[in-house]
Amino acid sequence: MKLHRDLNVTQKTAWFLAQRIRESFAENGDLPPFSGPVEVDETYFGGKRKNMSNAQRKELSDAGMGRGTVGKTAGIGMKDRDTNEVRAQVVEATDKQTLHPFIKEHADEMATVYTDDATVYDSLPFEHESVKHSVSEYVRDMAHTNGVESFWSMLKRAHKGTFHKLSPKHLDRYVQEFAAKHNYRSNDTMVQMGALSVAWKGKTLPYRKLKKDNGLSSCARA
Repeated sequence: MKLHRDLNVTQKTAWFLAQRIRESFAENGDLPPFSGPVEVDETYFGGKRKNMSNAQRKELSDAGMGRGTVGKTAGIGMKDRDTNEVRAQVVEATDKQTLHPFIKEHADEMATVYTDDATVYDSLPFEHESVKHSVSEYVRDMAHTNGVESFWSMLKRAHKGTFHKLSPKHLDRYVQEFAAKHNYRSNDTMVQMGALSVAWKGKTLPYRKLKKDNGLSSCARA
């Protein structure tokens, strides 16, 4: 809405422009792994059940879906303590088959990995330490995930305060945007603009592709 007003274009045009800029932030897939130590943490996006309508709650109950993370969209993030850079993405599941490949892709095999005590991080092929959030342990010597949790908190504050609703269909672009902004934040404006112009190379997002069904909910009213 701000772009729509500032640029004097339609809301549809402003939304399309913003999504194409976010698309340019997406990783190219050829970045070197973090040397570490690295922090890894998963998070979830989605409304609280107590704030849902009776019809929505009934729909989840009828489908046999419980509380907590059920029905929410998951993301996995990693922060390198040496460079303070972040890499993150939306994932379809938070099981070992999904999260372990992400960690292996972005962390050097000699890196130390810090996580919470979720069982999904068991048997990681790294030097690995975890903090026991389940018993209210959040820091033990060098073991903690405060850095990557702070990154997720920044995105969630923007979710609540600026965007208000991020659909699963487009959520990954917002995750990529905030990861890139985090990584660019120490550079001045011209360097940031230069990095963004380089990132645009080879990336296109036609409107038909933006609107195309990708299997995820757009949260549009029926």
